[in-house]
Amino acid sequence: MEKIRVGISACLLGEPVRYDGGHKLDRFLRDTLGRYVEYVPVCPEVECGLPVPRESMHLEGHPAAPRLITTHTRRDMTDQMLTWAHRRVLELENEALCGFIFKSNSPSSGMERVKISDQNGMPRKIASGLFAGVFMKHFPLLPVEEEGRLHDPMLRENFIERIFVFKRWRNLLENNKKISGLVDFHSRHKLLIMAHSPKHYSLLGKMVANPGNTPVDELFSRYSDHLMEALRLKATARKNTNVLQHLMGYFKKIISSDEKQELLELIDAYHRGYIPLIVPVTIINHYVRKYGQPYLKGQYYLHPHPLELQLRNHV
Repeated sequence: MEKIRVGISACLLGEPVRYDGGHKLDRFLRDTLGRYVEYVPVCPEVECGLPVPRESMHLEGHPAAPRLITTHTRRDMTDQMLTWAHRRVLELENEALCGFIFKSNSPSSGMERVKISDQNGMPRKIASGLFAGVFMKHFPLLPVEEEGRLHDPMLRENFIERIFVFKRWRNLLENNKKISGLVDFHSRHKLLIMAHSPKHYSLLGKMVANPGNTPVDELFSRYSDHLMEALRLKATARKNTNVLQHLMGYFKKIISSDEKQELLELIDAYHRGYIPLIVPVTIINHYVRKYGQPYLKGQYYLHPHPLELQLRNHV
């Protein structure tokens, strides 16, 4: 697969664009994930016309309509930032983004829990940065995360899985926007969806199996809405265990009793939190190759992202 285009706060790539002339380089994002993605760096402050270095800023007012205020001179930079942000998201429509990684706690780029001061000057972590808020409203389906939250193994695996799914969805829209293409896409993602939401798994299955007279554009739009909604939900150990047991059913008449017992024990050990998900998935992949299961070979649940990222070694 060609590299996935992902927007990112420029300081996370080591660019010296912060208010103090520094950066917030994240080596996992730049050096590890960067082997598989093509970043589109964005720095709201610099791009909206502010210098480096510059006076620090913070948010004030109501979380639904925060004001961006400089710390010492108390200049209101809200209109300048929002005017640029609304123009920038229109430009980003042409970048074929499959996700965005924001800088946490930033009054411009924080995704959530950014400090905002009320009328009494009391700060609370309940706001979104101005650019992040505009971006997420403009691209409601696009996978987004903050670099701070990506230190959590489960959130990291979930986000990176979603950008790979979104890339495959973009490829489908560009190359095979037909009912047959949607059927194939859904078939290969069924177990991945099940791991996030059995409810959406059922809903999307019915949508694909019985499209009726729904126009193709409407069908694809509805499908993508529910798909990305499903993938935002965490794939918990309980839901993954359900999928692993479902996968085991394909081999129950093929593998020996000892192999069956070993797999059952590994699934149970994963469910109890003693081993990571990669262990039962690896042995299932072994059986897929050993016994020949063409349907399972195409299941993205078994290989949702490059093994080298080691994302399932920690969940």
